[in-house]
Amino acid sequence: MEQQTLQVVTDFVNAVQQVNLEKLGALLHPEVSWEQPGSNRFSGIKKSSGEVFQMVGGMFEVSQNTMSLSAIKTIAVNGNQASVVITWKASRPGAELHTDNVDVYTVEDGKIVAAKIYAEDISQEDTFWGN
Repeated sequence: MEQQTLQVVTDFVNAVQQVNLEKLGALLHPEVSWEQPGSNRFSGIKKSSGEVFQMVGGMFEVSQNTMSLSAIKTIAVNGNQASVVITWKASRPGAELHTDNVDVYTVEDGKIVAAKIYAEDISQEDTFWGN
């Protein structure tokens, strides 16, 4: 179980870093539950892969396609869950985003069924993403 969790999550974050939408779609369960922190336009619980892709598309739009997963620092596995420490960067006129997040993914049957995102600096994210 732990090996499958590690493989799925590693493949997922690598696909995020490479912006490989086909791979991302294959690894996210259609009914994934995704908890995005903060009180900005992208915060809240997404209840499908479609809602997650809509959120990410909006993030690329707001960041003028500068958003990038610049570092994958740690992947730690416990059963069917993995925590990942990652660094995000983005910029737009008048604002910069450079923050670490801890993402916790739950894997079942080779797909991510849940994600809970923890932001190192939620006020920076809220300011960058706006309402």
